[in-house]
Amino acid sequence: MQHALHVTPSLVPLIVLLAAIALFALLVGGRFFSAGSQSLVLQQVQIVGIVAAAQTLVILTAGIDLSVGAIMVLSSVVMGQFTFRYGLPPELAVLCGLLVGLGCGLINGLLVAYMKLPPFIVTLGTWQVFLATNFLFSRNETIRAQDIEAQAPILQFFGQSFRLGGATFTYGVVFMLILVLGLAYALRHTAWGRHVYAVGDDPDAAQLSGVNTKRVLISVYTLSGLICAFAGWALIGRIGSVSPTSGQEANIQSITAVVIGGISLFGGRGSILGALFGALIVGVVSLGLRMMGTDPQWTYFFIGVLIIVAVLVDQWIRKVAS
Repeated sequence: MQHALHVTPSLVPLIVLLAAIALFALLVGGRFFSAGSQSLVLQQVQIVGIVAAAQTLVILTAGIDLSVGAIMVLSSVVMGQFTFRYGLPPELAVLCGLLVGLGCGLINGLLVAYMKLPPFIVTLGTWQVFLATNFLFSRNETIRAQDIEAQAPILQFFGQSFRLGGATFTYGVVFMLILVLGLAYALRHTAWGRHVYAVGDDPDAAQLSGVNTKRVLISVYTLSGLICAFAGWALIGRIGSVSPTSGQEANIQSITAVVIGGISLFGGRGSILGALFGALIVGVVSLGLRMMGTDPQWTYFFIGVLIIVAVLVDQWIRKVAS
């Protein structure tokens, strides 16, 4: 069992997810297990799931990115303001927003890789910088959903939905699943992915074996920024409007999903599928407690317990493996 958990880190969050679904199905009844309820969980966690994928890449290199939420919101604001304030075609405004996210990630990567600054300090600083830039550039203006729907519906693309059987899916959910599966393949079956794990496990040994650790770190932070920009696009689709105050807790929520998903904060161990399972666990617990009519504060209580248990399990697995 210990060997299985070490080799397949996503196994624990998968078991917890299935157990949570079964438990709430018994407590709430068949309506919780319906296709509609389960697809609602996917819709609710799509933003966190996308941002958690970006956070996973950074944490696998033994870093952490506190600026993911600010990058997401800034990218969405750029898309909206470039369309409505500066009159750019919506497609070009979306591209500009994606480039802004990529550029923010590149800044983080350069500071971590070449300036040798701790990722926590770097992203704590850039989080404040990006957040301030977001408020200054947007002038605290919210672009209404009605205006976006009438003049730039492409901004709400990821919020569009389709039915499959009794379930309703949005294109944001589809993008989240494709992104996670694509990154899972890249991390497990490409040289770049093996280098990411190697840098997180032991950067000195990785460099001695010929891995360009600086290039790997820059690529990880840059890709993380780009993914956060896509999350910003999906955020517009999710809430309908462009708001500079939305998504303020995305950094904490993404770290929560990653930790519950069994990804080691020490780097070098974990699966991006685990981050998805972690986000789904939070979604299932939140929906289940809400359908039971309990106080919303219990959601934070149980999620906090899950975080502590996840860290304890990670420490136990690392101890056994060593």
